[in-house]
Amino acid sequence: MAGGWARDGAVSEQIEASISDELARMQAQKKPVGESLKFCAECEEEIPEKRRAAIPGVKLCIDCQQDRDGAFKARGGINRRGSKDSQLK
Repeated sequence: MAGGWARDGAVSEQIEASISDELARMQAQKKPVGESLKFCAECEEEIPEKRRAAIPGVKLCIDCQQDRDGAFKARGGINRRGSKDSQLK
């Protein structure tokens, strides 16, 4: 079902494009490389051997990594439709 001037399937295409963009962004994030550290780079606590074996190149302990992952990261949104409402922000 198309709405307004959009052709049939336009909404589905928009959703799929947004999902593809987000997946590409996530896959492009830096992954740890090199040798794992024995001690955390931030708090200097020992990183468990199982964590170092599971994630080659790990630099942070679990607690520091969780703190970093939980930090707010602002990202610019993409307005694929170009609606007037979103342009008024």
